[in-house]
Amino acid sequence: MNVHEYQAKELLRRYDVAVPRGIMVTTAAEARKAAEELATPIVVVKSQIHAGGRGAGAIVADGAEAARIFKENLKDEGLPEHDKPGGVRLAKSPAEAEEIAESILDNLLVTKQTGAEGKTVRRVLVEEGCDIADEFYLSILLDRSIGRLVVMASTEGGMEIEQVAEESPEKILRKTIDPTVGLLDCQAREIAFSLGIAAEKAGDAVKFLKALYNAYVELDASLLEVNPLVLTGSGDLIALDAKVSFDDNAFYRHADVKALRDDDEEDPKELRAAKFDLSYIALDGTIGCMVNGAGLAMATMDIIHHHGGKPANFCDVGGGANAEKVAEAFKIILADENVKAVFINIFGGIMKCDVLAQGVVEAADQVGIKVPLIVRLEGTNVDRGREILANSDIDIIGASDMTDGAKKACEAAGVTG
Repeated sequence: MNVHEYQAKELLRRYDVAVPRGIMVTTAAEARKAAEELATPIVVVKSQIHAGGRGAGAIVADGAEAARIFKENLKDEGLPEHDKPGGVRLAKSPAEAEEIAESILDNLLVTKQTGAEGKTVRRVLVEEGCDIADEFYLSILLDRSIGRLVVMASTEGGMEIEQVAEESPEKILRKTIDPTVGLLDCQAREIAFSLGIAAEKAGDAVKFLKALYNAYVELDASLLEVNPLVLTGSGDLIALDAKVSFDDNAFYRHADVKALRDDDEEDPKELRAAKFDLSYIALDGTIGCMVNGAGLAMATMDIIHHHGGKPANFCDVGGGANAEKVAEAFKIILADENVKAVFINIFGGIMKCDVLAQGVVEAADQVGIKVPLIVRLEGTNVDRGREILANSDIDIIGASDMTDGAKKACEAAGVTG
C-alpha cells in the first residue's frame, strides 16, 4: 500500500525525521489560510497523488487533454516538454497559494507515472519554503536477491534513480544492512561522507539516517524513499519529499497505517478483489489471466509475453477458492475494457477444477462473455470441470497445455507478432 506525501511525512515525524512544516488542504480557501499560518516568504503548493514526477507533470482539465499531453510529451525517456503548469508550484503570498490551489484541485495531473488517463487531484500540501544548499537521493528497500535491507544514496537528488543508475551508476552508493545489528553508525557516516556532508555535521547525519532506518523497520515498510533529501544553508538535513510503501501483510499490527489508505487512488478492480481475498493487480495489456498460484501466474504472464501478447492483469484465485470467489475474479477481469481475450490456466491440486468451472459458469450467467475465453484445466476433478464447461452455454476455446493456451489467447486478442 502507498500513502500520500503528507501522510508519509507525518509518520516520519514520529521518528524524529526532520521534514518541512506543512498543512494538507482540500480547498483553495484552506490553502490561503494554511499559507498565512505557515507565515514564510515562500510556500510550496504540492499536488497529492500516488505518482512521481508531479512537478514536471501537467495540470489539465479533462481526460482528452491528459491523453494528448502524455502521448506527445511524457511517455518517452526524455524530459517532458509541454506548456501546462505542473503539480508542484511556488507561491509568494497566501493569495497566490489560493490561486494555485484553485487551478490544481479537482483537475487532472498527468505525469510519466500516471499513464495517459492522469489522476484527479483532490488535496494539496501547502508547505513552507526551504533554503536548499544541496540535494541528494536516499532510499531504504529490501533486496530480495540477498534477503536483506539496502540503503541507497546518491548525490543526484531530484533525479529518478533509474536514470542515475543508467547514466551514472558510479554515483550510487549501496550499503547492505545486517538484520542482527541494524544500520551501524560507521555505515551511516560512510553514507554521509559519500554525499559530501561536512565532518562537523556527520553526527547529525548519522542521527537522521538511523531515524529513517528505525521508521522503515518499525512501520514494516517495503520502500522508504526521500528524493530529494536536502541540505539547507544552515547545514541541516531535511526530507523535502518522502515516499513510503507498506507491506500489507503486516497491517494486523499497524491498524493506524492501514487507515491511511486512500481508496480514490486505488484501482477499483483491485479494491473489489481485496474484499474477496483475491490477489489481483491491473496491468496494461489485453489478455485477462485467471490462475491459481503465484508461481503459475508469473509463468503464465511470461509465456504470454513470449508469444507477443501482454497480460491485462495478475489474478491468483488461490488454492482454496470456492465458486463464489472464482466468479468474482472472473467478473473483475471482464470489467477491464482493455481485455480482448481471457486465458484461464488452472492446475487443480487443492483447488478442484470442477469448482473453478462452476464459478466461471455462474459469472458468465451474471455478466456475460463478450470476448474469447481460452481454458486450460489439469488436475483434481478435471473431467468433471470440463464436463461442466461443455454443458454450459459458454463458447470455450480449449487448450492442451500452457503453450497452446498462450498461443490461442494471443491469437484471440489479435496479437500478430
